[in-house]
Amino acid sequence: MNYRELVQRIEGRWPAQTRVRSTSNSTTEVTSPAPVLTELCRCIAQEWGFCFAGLIVEEEANAWQLRYVFYGEHDLSWVHVLVGAPLAEKVFPSVVRWIHAADWHEREAEDLFGVRFEGHPYLGDFVLHNDAWQEGVEPMRRGFDAQAAMRQRLPDTDWHPRRVVQELGAFVMPIGPKFSGVTESVHFQLETVGEDVIRSSTRLFYKWRAIEKLAEGKTVDEVLLLAERFAATTAFAHGLAFCQAVETLSACELPARARMLRVFLAELERLRQHAGAIQEICESTALVVANSQAGMLEEELLRVCGELCGHRYLFGLLAVGGLLSDLPTAACRKALGRSQEILERLNALQAQLRLSSSFLDRIEEVGIVSPDAARAYSLAGPVARASGLVRDLRRVQPYSGYEQLSFDVPSEIEGDGYARLRVLFAEAHQSVRIMEQAVSLLTDGPTCQPVTLRPDAALGWVEAPRGAAFHWARLGSDGRIARYRIITPSFTNWHSFHLAAEKFAFQDFPIILSTFDLSVAENDR
Repeated sequence: MNYRELVQRIEGRWPAQTRVRSTSNSTTEVTSPAPVLTELCRCIAQEWGFCFAGLIVEEEANAWQLRYVFYGEHDLSWVHVLVGAPLAEKVFPSVVRWIHAADWHEREAEDLFGVRFEGHPYLGDFVLHNDAWQEGVEPMRRGFDAQAAMRQRLPDTDWHPRRVVQELGAFVMPIGPKFSGVTESVHFQLETVGEDVIRSSTRLFYKWRAIEKLAEGKTVDEVLLLAERFAATTAFAHGLAFCQAVETLSACELPARARMLRVFLAELERLRQHAGAIQEICESTALVVANSQAGMLEEELLRVCGELCGHRYLFGLLAVGGLLSDLPTAACRKALGRSQEILERLNALQAQLRLSSSFLDRIEEVGIVSPDAARAYSLAGPVARASGLVRDLRRVQPYSGYEQLSFDVPSEIEGDGYARLRVLFAEAHQSVRIMEQAVSLLTDGPTCQPVTLRPDAALGWVEAPRGAAFHWARLGSDGRIARYRIITPSFTNWHSFHLAAEKFAFQDFPIILSTFDLSVAENDR
């Protein structure tokens, strides 16, 4: 389907209600009245094959604007469905009945903006926990002062977690929210009447940092610091998505060298992140030797990053318009050589794990997410690709030079922990393959292009190590950020984690969790 066909379908079904226009950045905007919204979104997602990316809520001077973002493949590009209402009207129809992936997006909007979604099965007690905050705080509203302390809190002192399993003998096993070591705050409630988990629920946002609110009124450079620091292990990916959003507004053409260096660094980050995820899986299955081997590989990749860029997690490299400083081609080749050596050792580790029956017994056919569930929840990254959902923004919506490169998108169909592990190993191989091409395509020239900012809004996207990440930036007439929205792959994948945990034994829970490679920081943003 191309743009013309899309317009014909929309205008043919709703000729008088909708307004369709094409923007300069390959995006089709469809303005819809509220009564049409649910059916329009259903058609876009279910009949026409677009993937739901997320919901962006903006409070304008006198009205709400809700933006539902969808993307397809190549010529299908991006579709934004816009629906508005006066500020006094805070109720919109819920699209969850047909797009289950929108569930958490609507709950988040209700908690942070006070916008309600008619037909949603459960609102409230999400980002703002009812046992700590009263309803109606609405911290993302324009009139809320993020710098002022809350003078009064009226939490629900009678709050208690919802229980679903009520059979005789049923009990709850709580896990968290406090953990030893570096594990961040998250609470799991596992319900059962025996050894297998019947219901699993996850409670996040114990340390919500309001990055989107704090960004308002700041300069682009100041927000870039926030973008690459709220989830440190994937700093480069999120910083890149933000830069691309702002660069779209400036309509600047990045230097060829900067584009290839960005690709090289993004894949180096992916390789390091996947090595870390593999280490976590080995640790969860009590493989001491394999855990140590994978941990050493991750540490060596961190040292590669530090030697090449001056920071182990690639902070401080990006700039709107390119990179802050050049990286010598010789240094990139050296980093590539060390990455190739590490990949060989990673391949050897994978071969050893294949021969470990005790390891396979713990991870194979455990934590299954079906292809249908993966589609319903619009899963992202390796988790999605392990369940047969082959989506990768580097391929379907290429950016920063990926369209020039040749690489495969690994996938499996079993949807279990072992499938997720195999995808991680295969993607590590593809990352080195991409790095090799990026180095070979490096040409002499500048690494940063001056930009002229203009007031407008745009979406930036990347295929981060954990999956699709989206950063929405709106600039005001003063050149400062008026609205910043972050949609992370962990926000997407946490939503579905209960599917993998349920119907499996308690002792499988930490293993299943490790195979999802979820980030709490990407949620508490």
